[in-house]
Amino acid sequence: MGKKPRIRPIAICLIRQGDRLLLHEGVDSVKGIRFGRPLGGGIEFGEHSREAAIREIREELGAEMAEVEQVGIVESIYMYEGEPGHELVFVYRGRFVDESLYDRPSLTVTEGKRVFEAHWRSLDELRSGDILLVPKGLWQFL
Repeated sequence: MGKKPRIRPIAICLIRQGDRLLLHEGVDSVKGIRFGRPLGGGIEFGEHSREAAIREIREELGAEMAEVEQVGIVESIYMYEGEPGHELVFVYRGRFVDESLYDRPSLTVTEGKRVFEAHWRSLDELRSGDILLVPKGLWQFL
């Protein structure tokens, strides 16, 4: 008997500099699309979603955040790599305390044993459709 699918609560942070948004990028090989998602991750039991957003940025980038405020919640029901997913996404915006991070073309993200780059993408790039902004519904907060 397989593991029962569950709804996953996550917190993400919209980190912007002007017209640019910091995104983790990936590919869904089943759908053949590139996507970008703001940084963040799972909310631990007993942890407030705001604290989860701050913790995730600290863990992934080693960066501290300021002026972190909730802008909304998105329910995301999706398919990724042919598997269904369901998340309640608490969406925050905030800014880096260390403003030099905005000058870098990309930032190294460490997530457990995985290391990858997060890139700054302009809203025009995202509107062009080459990179799909996920989860659906984030545009209302930009």
